[in-house]
Amino acid sequence: MTEGHRSGPVRSDAARRAILEATAQQFHEKGYDHLTIEGIAQRAGTGKQTVYRWWGSKGELLAEALLEGLILPDTLRPPDTGDLEADLSAWLQTLSDMLQQPRGEALMRSLIAAAAEHAEVGRRLRATLGADFVFTRRLQAEVDAHPGEAPASGAELTEALLGLIIVRALSREPLDPSTAARLVQVLTAPSA
Repeated sequence: MTEGHRSGPVRSDAARRAILEATAQQFHEKGYDHLTIEGIAQRAGTGKQTVYRWWGSKGELLAEALLEGLILPDTLRPPDTGDLEADLSAWLQTLSDMLQQPRGEALMRSLIAAAAEHAEVGRRLRATLGADFVFTRRLQAEVDAHPGEAPASGAELTEALLGLIIVRALSREPLDPSTAARLVQVLTAPSA
């Protein structure tokens, strides 16, 4: 992920892309528990050492493949119907439903592990789901439309919503639509 701490040759973009695509394919075919660096390297047409030189673990590989849009690209793309509350509620429910499936649960587990092991993975996940995330921009527009009334910044509101998903995923508790809708309503309503 960060190349400053690795030694060896500079990454070939074609090899990097092949490895990330192989990671996504292997994850979709076999799931996290059966994902191996050997299998990824073989499918990508590279050596295991190349993979290990650039990524420290399969969790780190999955995180980068996710951030590159190779894993669950449609699930992570939020709807935009013009109704922020409805879009946020629907997106949270879609994520929650995905995390109730074995592959979704495994992906969340691997992302948490990768972020815990590698600070850079955590920073990239936060950056991707932070200021540059489409809902953050939409929430910030709502905050800006009600100066002095909003409970927090768009980025803080996004983190609160994602925190709900993470806690539910870790506890393996499904998120019912009414809970998602209530939280979204509280977070997006101007302060009284």
